[in-house]
Amino acid sequence: PVSKASGLLRSSLIVSCMTMLSRILGLVRDISIAILAGATANADAFFIAFKVPQFLRRLFAEGAFSQAFVPILSEYQQQRDFPSVQALVNKVSAVLGSSLIFVTGLAVVGAPWLTALVAPGFVSQPEKYQLTASLIQITFPYLFFISLTGFAGAVLNSYGRFAVPAFTPVILNGCLIAAATWGVSYFPEPVFALAWGVFIAGVAQFLFQLPFLANIHLLPRPDFDTKDEGVRRILKLMVPALFGVSVSQINLLLDTVIASFLPTGSVSWLYFSDRLVELPLGVFAIAVSTVILPSLSRKHANASALGFQVTLDWAVRMIVLISIPAACALFILAKPLLATLFLYGDSFQVSDIQMASLSLQAYTLGLLPFMLIKVLAPGYYAQQDMKTPVKIGVIAMVTNMGFNVAFAYPLHVHYQIGHVGLALATFASAGLNAGLLLRGLLKKNVYVVQPGFWLLLVRTLIAATLMSALLVAFTPEFSLWVESGWLQRVLPMLALVVGGVAVYIVTLLVLGLRLSDVRSPVAN
Repeated sequence: PVSKASGLLRSSLIVSCMTMLSRILGLVRDISIAILAGATANADAFFIAFKVPQFLRRLFAEGAFSQAFVPILSEYQQQRDFPSVQALVNKVSAVLGSSLIFVTGLAVVGAPWLTALVAPGFVSQPEKYQLTASLIQITFPYLFFISLTGFAGAVLNSYGRFAVPAFTPVILNGCLIAAATWGVSYFPEPVFALAWGVFIAGVAQFLFQLPFLANIHLLPRPDFDTKDEGVRRILKLMVPALFGVSVSQINLLLDTVIASFLPTGSVSWLYFSDRLVELPLGVFAIAVSTVILPSLSRKHANASALGFQVTLDWAVRMIVLISIPAACALFILAKPLLATLFLYGDSFQVSDIQMASLSLQAYTLGLLPFMLIKVLAPGYYAQQDMKTPVKIGVIAMVTNMGFNVAFAYPLHVHYQIGHVGLALATFASAGLNAGLLLRGLLKKNVYVVQPGFWLLLVRTLIAATLMSALLVAFTPEFSLWVESGWLQRVLPMLALVVGGVAVYIVTLLVLGLRLSDVRSPVAN
């Protein structure tokens, strides 16, 4: 039988294109923020205030909730009538919404205590601490709206409407760009404009999705009922899923806590370097993950073991083809890329480029495992197995804590680059996480490597090596990037990127790779 991977490829391309648009605007957003605030104390305060609701969004909306909700919703689609699906959506929306109202109100009232929890290093700096607390009170309601947006997106994705949820983040970036370029004139402290931009973006993203839910007749009519069978099953799945997702998010939060004790700018350096790693991660890995979870859930509900295996193998192939060259390019072009994007005005300095480039290179070492986690974890979630990823996540979290101490402390004491140690610890724990997830799927024969995979890996490594050699040979000295104007930076960078992509693709084609190898894998 031939899998429907060609359909998955089309859906992934739709999500990738929408996400690429969002990421491009995201880079414009980050350039605007870098020009406005640089890597200053105020920038650190805003990034903390922005990270806190984002942390909980990934925990609740896009993390545990989505992983528990999508498999149950897919099961209802396959095995029950449409009114049952409508009833489930209504009841889940009510339970989720009321929980979010409670959490949001608690955080806004307790913002000073929340700041002390997530950034204890700021407590000894009263102005920075108070600014962060004030910003959190503005940004935190974003959690309510963006989590409901995530709920709407999960429903739309389950019905094959991938483009709308993928486009929605564009609204956030547009609001923050407007805040950084136009809204700042209305506030004595510019970062308050950014905070209000986050709040407005949350409202706009939620409202944007409602007409599309109405179009498929699933606009929620909240009906609070925690005793409903479907709601109880979702809540039951959410408990281990919440803990499992919280492991990775707690790791990120611990990085933020430790970074708050490091020199001013450390939070910002990690933010800007992480944003560049998020580009391939968001455009490709999350796109593939978004598409395969409903598909895997349906195959599990229909007891199609072979289709499940082939779909998962296709996802891993996509990750291999993208992550390896992306990691090589980001590592080689770290400083030129950061200079091209952010070295404008007086707020972001050459020293900031140097520091951010080191953490960017450390993050790129973990790009392959970062991306693999995104597609391997759905292999468990689709089977409604939340416990195994939790166990693996706990191991990764404990390991990450040890690596944080082992890497960050000596690098800070001896070289004043403790933030690089945090990035290295994240890479190491991600590698362990991905390895354990992969081993578990292989052991249970849930994932079976399909014919041609190893040849694909060899071709990818050869093509990535030739691409890397080209980039090393033709990348100008860093001093030229610093001394040149924006056009003299952008044009060479475009030439390097286009040339690198061309060499990589041509080499793959010469080595015999064809579209059919990634579009429609065949299982006998």
